[in-house]
This record gives sequence, C-alpha cells and structure tokens, in this order.
Amino acid sequence: MCQRSQRILFVVNTPDFFLSHRLALAIEAKRRGFEVHVATGKGTGLEKILTHGFVHHEVSFSRSGQNPFFEIYTLIQLYRLFREVKPKLVHLITIKPVLYGCISAKMARVDSVVAAVSGLGTVFLATSLIARLRKAIIVGLYRLAFSHKSLAVIFQNPIDRELLVSLGALADSKSRMIRGSGVSLAEYPYRDEPDGKPVVVMAARLLREKGVFEFVEAARVLRNRGIDLEMRLIGSPDPGNPRSVTQREFDDLAENVFIRLLGFRSDIAEQYADSNIVCLPSYYGEGLPKSLIEAAACGRAVVTTDHPGCREAIEPGVTGILVPVKSPVALADAIQDLIENPDARRKMGKAGRLLAEREFAIEKIVDQHMAIYQELIANE
Repeated sequence: MCQRSQRILFVVNTPDFFLSHRLALAIEAKRRGFEVHVATGKGTGLEKILTHGFVHHEVSFSRSGQNPFFEIYTLIQLYRLFREVKPKLVHLITIKPVLYGCISAKMARVDSVVAAVSGLGTVFLATSLIARLRKAIIVGLYRLAFSHKSLAVIFQNPIDRELLVSLGALADSKSRMIRGSGVSLAEYPYRDEPDGKPVVVMAARLLREKGVFEFVEAARVLRNRGIDLEMRLIGSPDPGNPRSVTQREFDDLAENVFIRLLGFRSDIAEQYADSNIVCLPSYYGEGLPKSLIEAAACGRAVVTTDHPGCREAIEPGVTGILVPVKSPVALADAIQDLIENPDARRKMGKAGRLLAEREFAIEKIVDQHMAIYQELIANE
C-alpha cells in the first residue's frame, strides 16, 4: 500500500464525465507516484477506469436534488469515504461533488482540496422568488464549502470567479484560473474543410439552456432565406435532468425538415472534420465548453453566444463569431455570413487551431493542475 502522502481521490458525479474531462490528470498523477482513487455515481465507463489501475468507489449522487434526506446521505457517504481512503488531496469536479465534497473533506480533516468549478449551472440565472431562495442557499453552501484552509478553487472563466468572490463565498487568494479541460491535439487534428454543401454542427447535451431550440429555429430561418446548407444536431435527451429536452420533443425534432438529428455520437472529431462551422448557442452556466475547444483544435470556425464561458472559448472576430443569447435570427445571420465568406471562415478555422495549440493543449492543462497539487501539498 502506498503511503498516505501519495494518495489522491477524484470525486465526480459520473464515470463518463471523469473519463471525458479528467482522465488525463489522473493518468499523470499516477505517473508521478500517486495512488489514484476515483469516486463517482453509477454509470457506464467503470471498466475503463479500472483498466488504468485506479481504485473506484461508488457514491450516490442524485440528479434532481429534490430530496434533502438523500442529499444528506450523499454528504455522509463522502465523509465516510474520506475517512476510509485518507487521501492527501481530493480533487472535486462538478457542482455537487464540489459543495458536498468540500464540506465532507473539512469534517474528515483531509489535508488539501482542489475544487473545479466548471460552470455554475442555472441556479444563478433564474429570477423567480423560489430561484432567489435557492441561490441564497447555494451561496451559503459555497461559503461553507470554501472555508477549508488548504484549498484551491479552479475556474474556467473569470465571470464565475468574480461572482463567487463578490458574493463573499470565496477568498480571491484561493482562486485559480485554468481555461477549460484541455483537448488532445492528436485526437482532434486539423483538417481542411470538406467540399460540397456547407455543414453546421451543434454537439451538446440536449438541455434547453444549451440553445437547442434556438439552433433549430435558426435552421428554419436559413432555410426560408434559401440558404443551401445542412444543420446537424448531435446529442440525446438526459432523462435524469429536469432541464433536458424531453423524449417527445426529441422525437419531434427527428421529424424536423430543417435539421438532421444524429443522436449521441462518440466520434466528435470525425463529425467536426465533416463540417464547416461549429455552433453552440448556449445560455447555460458554462465553465468553458469542451465542444468549442475541440472545434478550435479541428480548425473549425465557431458561432457561439456572448455568454460567460462561451465567449472565453474563442477570440471574437478571429476564431469565431459571438451572437446574443436567445436570438435565433442573430444566430442565423452569423452562420449565413460565414457560409457566404468561405475564405474568412477558413482563416478563422486556422486561427482556432493556433488558439488550441497555444491555450488548450491537454499537456498544458495537465501541467497547470499538477503545479496546483504541488503547491498545496508543499504548503501543508
């Protein structure tokens, strides 16, 4: 058994998210001598986690968060897990693991904590009375969670950091900035655009705030203008998420003549290679969308919203175009502009690849995380 000083525990809501967003970190931590433990909820991908030589632990994470007794049970599970594993450092990823994990880590006297705030979700966007009450509760939880003495909170965009600092939920000295989860430049190589009818791709979880219906409406607008193109939507409903497109709405989309619905796909690099433009009209509480840095790596011009996280994923006017949120017409205008100006579009794609090489390469993202680990452990 490795010594306690060599043990790290990653906590994330699902195995798939760990594999798609943090696997490279865990591999490098293992290479540097850590014994790597991974705690997730149920889901596919467990076998792949185990094949890397990591120790897996199951923790119950509710998707809806409507049952307070279940939420308390999750917090107790994490406390017991931390007491059992006795990690030198825990890395908490996504909202619930961050909130509950930080509180449990403090109770269990875990030496150091890294919390990854990859977006704040929708709670800070809603304006109803109930939503404001929920926001107050969440801010209080963040304030409690971020009181751990040896803590680094990693943000993917400055707006999220400034918001939590301004609300008194976090001391600025504990905040760090890393732009996204990184992309493997080898797995997402630059390729010249295909010939023929222009193709616009949106790949995302099919949540309403991701701009699914704005994308569909923009496709209708462009078709009515007589623009010859193909709009492809990649993704599938998420039944456990109350903000997901429903199965009935998904079935209706499948019959929509303005778009081509591809469902869930794992070959996103190939899908981008077969496209000319990548689109994400999101107004979700994004960190920094992985789909947009993958698009940049593939050398595709991007159309996305002037919204926290999305705007930080591109260089406006250089690698892509920003449009207002919830504006299908503005979205259609930007797409049409890129279709009618192919030279400018290709120039943006090449600039996007350079941006990915400079800012988003997975090796650089991993090195930045390792430096934070070393900083916390050295200062204990």
